[in-house]
Order: sequence, then C-alpha cells, then structure tokens
Amino acid sequence: MAKILSYPITIIFFIAFGATLVLFHPIQWLGFKIIGYNALKKTVSILNWCLMRCTNILGTTYKFTNPYNLPTDRPLIIVTNHQSMYDIPPIIWYMRKHHPKFVSKKELGKGIPSVSHNLRYGGSVLIDRKDGKSAIMEIGKLGNYIEKHTRSAVIFPEGTRSRDGHPKPFKPMGLKMLLKKAPSALIVPISINNSWKLVRYGKFPMGLGARVTFQVHEPIENSGDIDTIIKQTENAVVSGINSFK
Repeated sequence: MAKILSYPITIIFFIAFGATLVLFHPIQWLGFKIIGYNALKKTVSILNWCLMRCTNILGTTYKFTNPYNLPTDRPLIIVTNHQSMYDIPPIIWYMRKHHPKFVSKKELGKGIPSVSHNLRYGGSVLIDRKDGKSAIMEIGKLGNYIEKHTRSAVIFPEGTRSRDGHPKPFKPMGLKMLLKKAPSALIVPISINNSWKLVRYGKFPMGLGARVTFQVHEPIENSGDIDTIIKQTENAVVSGINSFK
C-alpha cells in the first residue's frame, strides 16, 4: 500500500524538486557573475534548504546532531558514509558556515540545473572514476583549495552509495590525498542513517516517511600515522550507523 501511495506523491515531489533547481539556476548564475563567490555560496545554501523542504512532501524528516563547536578558522575534512544523493542537501545546509565542497563524478558537471553550475564554479572537484590517477590529482587540488581558503571538503570514502544502509569498507586513497594536501584540516566524521530509504524502490517511486539522521562525531586531528587516522575515522563513522547496531 505504501508503495502504491508513493507513485502520485513522487510525481508531486519531482515537480517541486525540478522546479526548485530550475528557479535557482539563473539566480546562481547572476549572483556569481555580478557579485562573485559569496553570492553563489549563499544562493546554494538557500537552494539546498529548499530541496530539503521538497522532500518533506514525501514525509521525510531530518535530524542533525552536532554537539561539537567546530572551528571556522581552519579547514575541515568531512568524512561520511553515503546512502543516496539526498545526503548532500542537509550537509550543505547544516554545515553551511564551513563552506562544504564535494568530490563528485564528472557526469554531474553538465546538464543539471543549479547542481552542475555549483559543482563547476563553487570550489568542488569533478573526477573521472574510471581514471584513478587523474581522480587522485583532482582530489589533491581540492585539498590545496580548502587549505588555502579555510573551507571544507566532503568525501564519501566508500566510493559508491550503500543501497541498503550497510556501510562499505573505506577506499582510503582519496582521503589520504586530502589529509596530505590539507595538513591543518580537522577531520569531522559523520554517520548518516535512513537516507537510503528515500530510494528504497529505485529512482521511481520514492520512499515515504524516511527519518534521516546525521550524527557528528568527535573531531580528529590530522596528525600522526595516516593509516591509523583513517581507521579511527572509519570506526567513528561506522559506530553511528544503525544497520550495524
């Protein structure tokens, strides 16, 4: 019954979601051309708040728990599990004062209103997942960028989305590169739960009533043995994923 009900609700959601992306695209473009990065950043933050509100049509709710006073005067490397594309708007919105930038596949850099423009001009990097050497070099550029501008990099070290909520082992090379290129960055592990339920049936229809949560764990300093740091970070992320409890 829930799946049957989700068909008409999903259509309404897609209309609202798509209209939001189309509406904000010229606002982003004009703001960036006339004012620059700050206008783009503020527009993208509001856009992602609106995208979250679109998912409320599906009965989705969000809870972002962060008991830590994260600094804004040093870069952050935000490390999290990945369950769906709907992980991204809450990270952008709730971490907006830290200017989050993403490692995204190159296919997202063209043809998607608002999204592609922000990825190309907002500081994120686009990688070819079939070309590992080139991808690592691009991630290195992101590390240099956040180190220089005191911003944040978001990386999903699993590499691909978990479609059932169970975490996949970290692929450490990209994270290693970020840690090397942004030596002053503070590592912020985050655990995401239930985002996968939005796409439990695939691309259509959407899942209804997902209770999506984000749990920020104690930050980790980027000092000492790099493999130990990555394992500590992975353990923190996995510890907050409900499917392992």
